[in-house]
Amino acid sequence: MNIKKLGLSWGTLWNPNFGAPAALLILYVANALFTPRFATFSNTLNMLLQVSTTMIVAVGMTFVIASRGIDLTVGSTMALVSIIVALLIKYGMAIALIAALGSALLIGILNSYLIARLKLEPLITTLAALIVWRGIAQVIGDGEIVPFAHPTFEALGKGYIGPIPIQVAIATVVIAAAFFCIRSTIFGRYIVAVGGNEQAARLAGIRAERVKSIVYIISALLAGLAGLIETARLAMGDPSKIGVNAEFDAIAAVVVGGTPFSGGRANVLGTVVGALIMQVISTSFNMLLIPFTWSLVLKSVIILFAVVLQRPREV
Repeated sequence: MNIKKLGLSWGTLWNPNFGAPAALLILYVANALFTPRFATFSNTLNMLLQVSTTMIVAVGMTFVIASRGIDLTVGSTMALVSIIVALLIKYGMAIALIAALGSALLIGILNSYLIARLKLEPLITTLAALIVWRGIAQVIGDGEIVPFAHPTFEALGKGYIGPIPIQVAIATVVIAAAFFCIRSTIFGRYIVAVGGNEQAARLAGIRAERVKSIVYIISALLAGLAGLIETARLAMGDPSKIGVNAEFDAIAAVVVGGTPFSGGRANVLGTVVGALIMQVISTSFNMLLIPFTWSLVLKSVIILFAVVLQRPREV
């Protein structure tokens, strides 16, 4: 079938309002048919539990990419938050949470200062910060896993509100708030305007530096929240493993969901669909006993495919 004769293009078919949800549906149905026990309630709930932190991080990444930036520090932020809260939880949950989220806020402020104020390249800046902050997390924890027992805090990653896991409820609230921000607030419009054309945004009176600073702070705080949830779920701080590949999964979800690297558009619901696609791939590969590295290969191909379809068309 020639899709051009129908007035369509591959880019149209991968429109996040159609293509990404259709791809998710196809993947789920195919696995339901060919992967044993994939479509069970327990496995679906387990996928939602596993993807909830990715969704939280990806929401922050959506804001950053929509402003034409990138944040590779999210995984390292999760690791730093994890080890800080694990070491300090014995002094009280309030102290541990304040210190952990304070460290995430510090990372966001430093990123925003270097990128928005000093105008350093976001990719290089956050790549360097990724290495620095995970290194600091490992130094603080002596490279060791730090277990703890604190039922109240652990409920953040293991508890339920009725039949709904707390971490899924938190992810839902974050997604709803981000969707409202992008669709219904002036700040959301500013993010899109700065990402679309920063110079034009400045001429329109938008303080581009402030907007970019805020999105990096939001990204860091959401990564910190995700780090808290992962730490609570595992009941231990692990600076070497928590947050590994989080930036990759978040970027994949954002781009596959329809927010282009070129900025100027933010699709929060598309990001959610993109995160679910990545999780279905990971879960199905795991259940079929296919090496995890092959799932990374497939995810990379999907990202490249989405980027190619989102590239500007010549006129």
